[in-house]
Amino acid sequence: MSTTPPPAPPENGDTRGLGALLTATGAIGLVMAVVPLVEKIALIEDPAYVPSCGLNPVLSCGSVMETPQAAAFGIPNPILGIAGFSAVLALGFAVLAGARMAGWMSVLIQIGVTFAVLFVHWLIGQSLYEIGALCPYCMVVWAVTIPLFWFTTLHHLRLWTRGASTSAHRAVALLHEFRLPVLVAWYLAILTLITVRFWDYWSTLL
Repeated sequence: MSTTPPPAPPENGDTRGLGALLTATGAIGLVMAVVPLVEKIALIEDPAYVPSCGLNPVLSCGSVMETPQAAAFGIPNPILGIAGFSAVLALGFAVLAGARMAGWMSVLIQIGVTFAVLFVHWLIGQSLYEIGALCPYCMVVWAVTIPLFWFTTLHHLRLWTRGASTSAHRAVALLHEFRLPVLVAWYLAILTLITVRFWDYWSTLL
């Protein structure tokens, strides 16, 4: 039985796919970070201001903006989002333009997206079980951060396992094969948590 690892997928296609992912998620995330920052400034200037995303008792970013969790590191979270997603967008443009990432840059990108997805899930937990309200703009950020982390991680795993053992290649190939079902299951798990947590309110709309 041959122990030769299966051939690696074409790097150009993977790299352009990563560039498109970074560009799309960076652009969406940047917009979703700028808008709540504008709303936050308006709320500071006029405490009676009603944010545009105050749709109902559950979907109410005004409630979220006034909590300590909205400035987890001492500055408003949207500012972190603007900085982070601007970097993601710039990297996406660079990759699409043909730039090649040095190994250390790939490591930094992986650290960044890992921090982002962990922070997002902390915010999800805080929104559901501490704050008791959801910010629609934040939810879009959650929605783009998850695939940003997941597909970037898969891309890096495929790069970092080149020349590795056959079992490592097969494990990464299996993850890549089921990348979309995993993403869908991830979204469904969060949607289920949201549905269960606020079922008392959702049930009144039926």
